[in-house]
Amino acid sequence: MSLTARDLMETDVETVAPDDEVSEVLGRLARADFNGFPVVNEDGAVVGIVTQHDLVHLFQTEDRVLWLPIGLPPFTETLTYAIDVSWDDLDLGIDLARHAGRPIREVMTADVVTVTPDTDLDTILDLLADDERDINRLPVVERESLGSSESRPAADGGTLVGIVARQDVLRAIRDQRRESKR
Repeated sequence: MSLTARDLMETDVETVAPDDEVSEVLGRLARADFNGFPVVNEDGAVVGIVTQHDLVHLFQTEDRVLWLPIGLPPFTETLTYAIDVSWDDLDLGIDLARHAGRPIREVMTADVVTVTPDTDLDTILDLLADDERDINRLPVVERESLGSSESRPAADGGTLVGIVARQDVLRAIRDQRRESKR
């Protein structure tokens, strides 16, 4: 039996609207156990996706890089985190206030890749393993004009019916392997 998005998808999907404010979405994301939301319009059509990366990028500029050593003195074995900051904007609270009221449509990724319920597991694996895109979750949409297993950018339309996360795929493969060993 070949698995499809319909077999893997979660149908209870948390979404945001294009006009939701950045501050509201940041708050919801902080309480969520995943890293992004599909953005859907009033008709339920996927128009984009907003991720932690999209939102964190609002508070990091590329003017300067501040390296923060994390560890104990004498810092011989440390992890170092690079934070892009503008020396004029070190107070991230000011950045938060400046961006808090922006609508999500201004920061979302509009060319989100979606799949249909009949998309096969191999296609889903190819999308999740794509070296050029860092896809963790694939919105599953119903479309009348596409073939059963095509994947396309959300701009091509489609009503959200579920979502397939990378973890869903890993669990399904694990379960299939366990079953085959019995």
